[in-house]
Amino acid sequence: MYYFKVGMVTLITIVVWSTIVVAGALFGWWRQPLATTDDAPAFMRSAIKMIDQGNRGNTALLLIEDGAISAEYYSTSADSVDRDTVFATASMSKWITAWGVMRLVEDGKLDLDRPVDDYLTRWHLPPSQFDNHKVTTRRLQSHTAGLVDGLGFGDYLSGEQLPTLEQSLANPKSYTGEPVAIAVGMEPGSKWQYSGGGYLLLELLVEEVSGEPFETYMSRSLFHPLGMTRSGYFDLSQVENSAKSYDQDGKPAATYMYASNAATGFNTSASDMAKFVMAQLSVVKDKPLSQATIDAMRQAHAKSQGIEIWGLGTMLYAPTATGNFVFGHDGANEPAINASVRVNPDTRDGIVVLETGNRALASQVASEWVFWQTGLPDFLSIPGEIRRTVPVLIGGACVILLAAVFIARRRQVASSPKMNL
Repeated sequence: MYYFKVGMVTLITIVVWSTIVVAGALFGWWRQPLATTDDAPAFMRSAIKMIDQGNRGNTALLLIEDGAISAEYYSTSADSVDRDTVFATASMSKWITAWGVMRLVEDGKLDLDRPVDDYLTRWHLPPSQFDNHKVTTRRLQSHTAGLVDGLGFGDYLSGEQLPTLEQSLANPKSYTGEPVAIAVGMEPGSKWQYSGGGYLLLELLVEEVSGEPFETYMSRSLFHPLGMTRSGYFDLSQVENSAKSYDQDGKPAATYMYASNAATGFNTSASDMAKFVMAQLSVVKDKPLSQATIDAMRQAHAKSQGIEIWGLGTMLYAPTATGNFVFGHDGANEPAINASVRVNPDTRDGIVVLETGNRALASQVASEWVFWQTGLPDFLSIPGEIRRTVPVLIGGACVILLAAVFIARRRQVASSPKMNL
């Protein structure tokens, strides 16, 4: 009975220790911010150090404090880069698309909860065992529409003929090269499942409802009103003052195009993204969306592992002190493109990181900014946080086991019959 009790206590202790370690990862107990709270210059110095050590390509870094640009840095390790240099943004395009969609909602041309199929004539979702009429604009924006493609779009070389929108919907080019179908594969509204195909469908929806090509509509409804003169959907290799492409090793690489403007095709500069960030806040009065709609876009619509992570086209990185979320969007593509924008509505602060030459550096710098702002890891960094704690978890468990063996051994020795000599 004694050894059974020791075993049970040992097991419970290991479970408690594991819970503490994992909770520490979720709440940032095992890490330190790059700088002390409110010391933006120190954070900027540390972020620049990360960039200089981590990227041999091109990087643009811009900080916003209380609704105004406070600091900026442009690496010169590869090419000449400035605030107007245009970068590819990959999946950050989805956040921009969501703004265009919500403009149609505000104009009364689109109902968030009406079946998307009601608006479409040029292409329709293929029949499935689920009810396709439950696929709505709201669910497409929040990746809860039941589409299971998980699609990351494959690239095309400059000068290649891009497929039409309908061709891409029917037979999308995946970055893996594997066949992918844009179709409903689980109950719409049941859970979050990332879908690049859903945003290709939203691109078609925008064209059908607006009666304009997607690029034309987005320029008229969003870029022009905000003065985003360096933003759009174009062949980046043909643009003056554009960020050249580099691979992970810092070697020059091809500049690619994509057959989904809404999901992956948006190009922009740091200065234009600063204008977009300021439009999220009350800094800009005349803007394409009302502040009420902008605020509604960062209301949680999807969870993963119990954590609220997605609004309407908007990633929710970490909760703030007032119950809001640090929000924005990330993007990554081959050969080594990464972009990240995060906004804290409580402080009216933000960060813009655009880069080529590293697959994850922009997201890493932005994640450090979120932790510096809130004291919490953002949800993208949590898997890495947990991996970092594995040695601590294993080490603690080993100590607990050794202690249990030592205690049991002492009991065994103490209870052994003594020999009289």
